[in-house]
Amino acid sequence: MATMSREAGHIDRNTALLRLITYLKDQNYHFITPTPATHARILDRAPDRQAKDLRDIFGWSLPFTPQQIDARLLDILNEADAMEQQGDHLKSRFRVSTLGRDLFLHSAYPTDDEDAVFFGPDSYRFARLIAQQLSRCPQREGARLVDIGTGAGVGAIVAAHLCPKVDVIMTDINPFALHLAHINAQAAGVSGQFLQTGDLARLDGDFDLLLANPPYIADSAGRAYRDGGGMHGGEISLDMARQALPRLAAGGRFILYTGSAIVDGRDRLHEQLADLAQQQDCQFHYEEIDPDVFGEELETDAYRDVERIALIASVIERKDGLR
Repeated sequence: MATMSREAGHIDRNTALLRLITYLKDQNYHFITPTPATHARILDRAPDRQAKDLRDIFGWSLPFTPQQIDARLLDILNEADAMEQQGDHLKSRFRVSTLGRDLFLHSAYPTDDEDAVFFGPDSYRFARLIAQQLSRCPQREGARLVDIGTGAGVGAIVAAHLCPKVDVIMTDINPFALHLAHINAQAAGVSGQFLQTGDLARLDGDFDLLLANPPYIADSAGRAYRDGGGMHGGEISLDMARQALPRLAAGGRFILYTGSAIVDGRDRLHEQLADLAQQQDCQFHYEEIDPDVFGEELETDAYRDVERIALIASVIERKDGLR
């Protein structure tokens, strides 16, 4: 009976989080999430600032009192176990961000926990890249889409809106990420399969669309949402490509949004992805969409030989009829 009670409580919390998204939509809530550095600068302007509206509570992660919100919202947050005590105030455990017509639950600021689920400017760029690339979309019933390392579910949800006939699979090594991705997908009207895994080995067959927005910073804290491993943070991106390309169906595409550290003018990620595409007899496209981001990382030991970190978009496609 105890197990059933815990499961029921988990389901009730999920339902409450869905109600939270519905409530915020009804209130015309809108928040565009900035980088953590920008977030910190905004909060530093008034260190003792308290929430005055929903954007402060669910966007800027500011403390609030129960008296500041209506009883219906307080009930929802209690049912969702979505608040924590902060001195004499409360704080939301979640942020909620706007992307197109959808709202996305993700971790509250600051995202210091190892299992934190991140959403920010990279999420918006990733969504834009997907929208640009999916003007040609597999419309046949049963076409397969996998969002590798889905996080809050942005890639899969954006693609599913554009390609409503595909079968959606979201994977992540972080169970909390999959939990939030499932809720975000339900709120967006997207159904799919959710699989806790770090690779594609547990999935059979080939895929028509593979999406990836992996971490790409060498993070000393080892946070899963941020740490891209070796190659100054490019290792996980390359590993995802190694998994994805052999599993592409004829005409299938791997859409990768990530970052690459440039050393002495050389982009090793570009070189290795190009070689991999050639080995797999795939068409290869690679573009720098921002030449210089996260410049503060260059002050750390991990980047002492790096001249810049570039944001890149790569689309690798298996030619029609070749499989």
